[in-house]
Amino acid sequence: MTTHDERCTPVGVSDVSGVSDVADVADIADIAADLGELSDWQRELRAHFPIVTGSPGLAYLDSAATSQKPQAVLDTVQRYLTTANANAGRGTYTWANATTALVERTRARVARFLGDPAPLERSGVHFTSGATEGLRTVARDWLPHHLRDGDEIIVPFADHQANALPWLEARDLLAERGVRVTVRELPYEEASHDYDPAALAGLVTERTAFLAATHVHHVYGGDMNVHRLRAAVGPRVPICLDAAQSVGHLPVDVGALDVDFLVFSGHKAMALPGTGAVWARNLRGPEFRPGGWSGTPNTCGIASLEAALDWLEAAGTDRIRRWIVALAARLTEGLRGAEAYEVLGCQQSLAGDTEVQRREGIVTFRHRAIGSNDLGFVLASHGLMVRADGHCQGRAGESESSVRVSLHVYNTPEEIDRLLAVLLTL
Repeated sequence: MTTHDERCTPVGVSDVSGVSDVADVADIADIAADLGELSDWQRELRAHFPIVTGSPGLAYLDSAATSQKPQAVLDTVQRYLTTANANAGRGTYTWANATTALVERTRARVARFLGDPAPLERSGVHFTSGATEGLRTVARDWLPHHLRDGDEIIVPFADHQANALPWLEARDLLAERGVRVTVRELPYEEASHDYDPAALAGLVTERTAFLAATHVHHVYGGDMNVHRLRAAVGPRVPICLDAAQSVGHLPVDVGALDVDFLVFSGHKAMALPGTGAVWARNLRGPEFRPGGWSGTPNTCGIASLEAALDWLEAAGTDRIRRWIVALAARLTEGLRGAEAYEVLGCQQSLAGDTEVQRREGIVTFRHRAIGSNDLGFVLASHGLMVRADGHCQGRAGESESSVRVSLHVYNTPEEIDRLLAVLLTL
């Protein structure tokens, strides 16, 4: 990784992105402030999750892998299957018309939820099985039509491999056709694990034709300050954003981010597994159209996605973000003085009175003597469900496995304290 700045990203740098007001949550001397202010709101929302309320002895701390579902989403799917289940766009009877309307209505719902400045007038929303398929669809069905022989693309090899491998597949596909494309690594700041916009600007040439990036890092938990990438690459380079760890966890505004594609998984945003979406701006390069015959859409998943976005908007993604950032801060504050643990990512964001950005509800660490897989089993024996492995990070990421704690609105300060109580006895 390239060392650009020995500081982590300072508070407020993300304010211009329109994603969130970082200063409201990151410049907090007293971690308990937000947790106390939002406690009644959170207690009410936690009651919406039957799997959580029905398992009082367990703490689900793996929401970066998949989120739990509120009752409103479960009810919507049940109602759809018992009142209007049919295929979309392939019939003129009442149930088929209702399902077709559901699909088109949810496209518009996704666009509004993402802050599309002119929902679906020029842009498009296309449903997929999740973020991985969405990224591969952009790589397979759009990118080859955009690139010419000698072009260059820039890829984040320390992020999730789902945001690295598809672009290599596109390069190889083009190579078979005699079109040579150079893949360059998106540079990172060593201390912060954030992107390095100054080093990125030095990579950009007149042949730079595409940039892939991530909104919130799935291991280090940081907001990757994507707005700085647009300034580094200039106005003409398309940017594809993996938003799997941000949609449903914090406010997202595609207009302010100034990206061309935003891809996310529904199952990480409280919808059912097997659903996700690609939002395409259709401003730079050819219009995005998934190739091939689409077949029957996942209508149950689409119904759940509409309900999930409605639920999230009513709950308030700004408040959800404040809650999970404060919980993550409670955890990092508890771990930062424990010599047995190495917390991955920016070290300056661990303290309770930090002046840099905090983790977006994701904290990843290792025990210096106990293997991460073994530590995961120990935590599971105490009813603490975490992820312990390599987290599907790309080739430039961590070489050793680790334990990841990822949080959502149904998690509580008491669960963090339970986790710390176990960790600090090992």
